[in-house]
Amino acid sequence: MLTTSGETPRLELRGLRKYFAASGVLAVADVSLEVAPGEVLALIGENGTGKTTLMNLLFGVHSPDAGEIFIDGKSVEIRGQQDAIRNGIGMVHQHFELVPSFTVAQNVLLGREPQRGGFFDNAAAEKRVAELARETGFHIDPRQVVHDLPVGAQQRVEILKSLAADARLLILDEPTAVLTPSETDDLLVMVRTLAASGRSVVFISHKLPEVQAIADRIVVMRRGEVVGDLARGEATDAELARLMVGRDVLLTALRADSDPGDVLLSLSGVTAPPSQDGSTGLKGVDLELRAGEIIGLAGVSGNGQDELVDAIAALSPAEEGSIRLSGTEISRKSPAEVRTAGVAHIAADRMHVGLNLLATLEENAVSTRFSGAPFSRWGIIRKAERRAFAQRIVSDYEVRGGAPGRVVGSLSGGNLQKVVIGRELSGEPRVVLANQPTRGLDVGSIEFVHSALSDARASGAGVLLVSTELEEIFALSDRIAVMFDGELIGPFPCAELDRERLGRLMTGGASEAPETPADVPDPKENR
Repeated sequence: MLTTSGETPRLELRGLRKYFAASGVLAVADVSLEVAPGEVLALIGENGTGKTTLMNLLFGVHSPDAGEIFIDGKSVEIRGQQDAIRNGIGMVHQHFELVPSFTVAQNVLLGREPQRGGFFDNAAAEKRVAELARETGFHIDPRQVVHDLPVGAQQRVEILKSLAADARLLILDEPTAVLTPSETDDLLVMVRTLAASGRSVVFISHKLPEVQAIADRIVVMRRGEVVGDLARGEATDAELARLMVGRDVLLTALRADSDPGDVLLSLSGVTAPPSQDGSTGLKGVDLELRAGEIIGLAGVSGNGQDELVDAIAALSPAEEGSIRLSGTEISRKSPAEVRTAGVAHIAADRMHVGLNLLATLEENAVSTRFSGAPFSRWGIIRKAERRAFAQRIVSDYEVRGGAPGRVVGSLSGGNLQKVVIGRELSGEPRVVLANQPTRGLDVGSIEFVHSALSDARASGAGVLLVSTELEEIFALSDRIAVMFDGELIGPFPCAELDRERLGRLMTGGASEAPETPADVPDPKENR
């Protein structure tokens, strides 16, 4: 089959089908699509709609029950990752697969190292990678050690790895999830450069403005099927969201006017050591969060955001400084005591920290307060109350496919997050720590999370929203702060910042003197 321009497709899928008998899910339902040479194809859809399974079929993780895969007009059978690579397919995952202590050149040519006298020829490797970077317009020094590179540069190393293996089809899975605005702009330019060289790109993303900016065509999946195949500009963001979800979606949260109350959470001189994953610690952080406001905390991942949340939640106590909740010191309390005091925690890693994937929905729903009323009495578990509470979360938070007795690990990412948010917000907390609450979620789930956080604000809670999504920060926040190298800059009133200035702050750029908690007027004084 030829493309509309008369070319042989770089990739053609005919009637691919995958059924998982254990869960009774038809994940991919007779999907057919094609990608032309030099084309950027965006693949979008809700979580759990089959995008990942489709890519796993293409990359040899699973075998299709039916259908065929064609590369450059030739039918191929892909039994594993090496088969995919041999057929010119490369994939860059959200979580990079690099050796931090190796140089750029060593990572790019790992497994294909040039040899001289039986030893690794470092000079030849650096020359090869420099030539490849120059050919593709990538600006990177092959001699640099990877752990010294910013996230955007590490992503370029991953892309170069695929190109060094002669990838003609490159799959980018949520490639902008951890990038700054300027890094995102650079990536989109790189994708266009790759397409101009004749390579094909499958761009998987939930960010519709990026999709509209970069894609030649947009394929929409819903419940395992292709429900739309459109040229760029043929549909608005709202129309694409409707195709993805099957209903109208509010793409931008409508933030009501803020009327903050008393200070709920106060941090003074908080310090914390660096975490084991290489992230920076905290360096004398001061912050005040008031009732009925959302403070958005922006920053490139690894600049102290996680340490700040963990210090407040008592998961990793601060070394120095004071953390007060409504005037009461909580910096030396246990996580359970902090929760009891009224602090809810929506963890960034819902898969390993927020939930126990091997436990049932009911067990996860009560996991933070199972030993107290109404879920136990005199040390005896009250099963009926636990089950009723779990069922309320399923109903009130629209957990699709959820049942109190179902193991949560079988739910999609969006529904997992609904379980976490239902558990955390149902206790009517005074402070909500929301750490990357929409990471990896589709537009429908994002709409739900935004609504839940806005409702918490309206009910008088103070919300600390940590996010790498600048659109989310601007849409929800009353004030915005930035974490850079363990220090907190701001917060600033939302109206004083734009995307460009915020991006500069996130990378350590100069800014006007930051607003300190003492500079924020107490609204009570003006009443």
